[in-house]
Amino acid sequence: MTENAHFSILDSELAMLLGGVTPSPDENLTVESRRERYDKIVPKAKQNHEPFLPHNSEYTVVDHRIDVGEGVRVLARSIIPTPRDGEDGCFPLLFWIHGGGWITGDVHMDDYHLRRTSVDLRISVVSFEYRLAPEHPFPSAPNDSFAGLKYVAAHPELFSASLKKGFLVGGPSAGGNIAAVLAHRARDDPYFARNETPVTGQLLQIPCLIHVKAYPDRYKSSLLSMEQNKDAPSLSKPAVELVLDLYNAPPTDPDMSPLLLSSHRGLPPAFIQVCGLDPLRDEGILYKKVLEAAGVPARLEVYPGVPHLFDVLYPSLKQSTKYIEDMREGLRWLLSESK
Repeated sequence: MTENAHFSILDSELAMLLGGVTPSPDENLTVESRRERYDKIVPKAKQNHEPFLPHNSEYTVVDHRIDVGEGVRVLARSIIPTPRDGEDGCFPLLFWIHGGGWITGDVHMDDYHLRRTSVDLRISVVSFEYRLAPEHPFPSAPNDSFAGLKYVAAHPELFSASLKKGFLVGGPSAGGNIAAVLAHRARDDPYFARNETPVTGQLLQIPCLIHVKAYPDRYKSSLLSMEQNKDAPSLSKPAVELVLDLYNAPPTDPDMSPLLLSSHRGLPPAFIQVCGLDPLRDEGILYKKVLEAAGVPARLEVYPGVPHLFDVLYPSLKQSTKYIEDMREGLRWLLSESK
């Protein structure tokens, strides 16, 4: 099946921006080079959102240290809108997990973006830092994140949150993978039902949803983007293989490959965003179909001809603006589904 192949055709606006030169494949194939790349991208990500930042009187930022077990404390950055007239000061909550292939990343990449989102959507945000591979391989990332999620569920007052108004998980790339994992862990953990704090929605941006070595026969004809986009800029197949090797997760473990869950029934609604020129593209498209087949409300947006992380790398594109607007509309939809 090649029904998604047309999404790999380079976006015409991006082609003009690049002067007709085909972007080079991603060749950052060591931990050090990818961390150096991240350090260069963070200022650009902040610069893209800085002109639109609300005044600092419109929100409060507090850094918490959350105990995730064994004496380990990790950073969770809280962003809370300043209450306006008619608001009770308790907001729905978005638990955000950063991307970076499980080997890079922290709260800084999405910081300004999340400040805008918090104020504009009137939502409390907790941006969470998990420990990184290869120093802390799988399952440190999902375990840390799930401990953080439970802490937030137990202490919503610290974040001016009312989880009955909505309790969302979300993130980009590896963060989207962890968000999907948290959604199914929370579904299966009686703690959340017992305390009436179920996760009510999941925002999955450019997510990794199945290990490249775990494609089952029934899905192989639907998962072609890894080969179609193997030489893609920003994220290539060799780069995906690198981070998966460093993450060191068993390929078929559902905490690595949520597409392989024995059942997707009862998961919270999902809003999924994927890039056409991304090796991970078909995973998100297929996940939407699998969720819907299990009775889970799901929406999908595809951005044709643009690579992984395009909104940061090429912010002037019309599709970059649409990507951000769609994310917010997706969050609004998830919150409406939470009621």
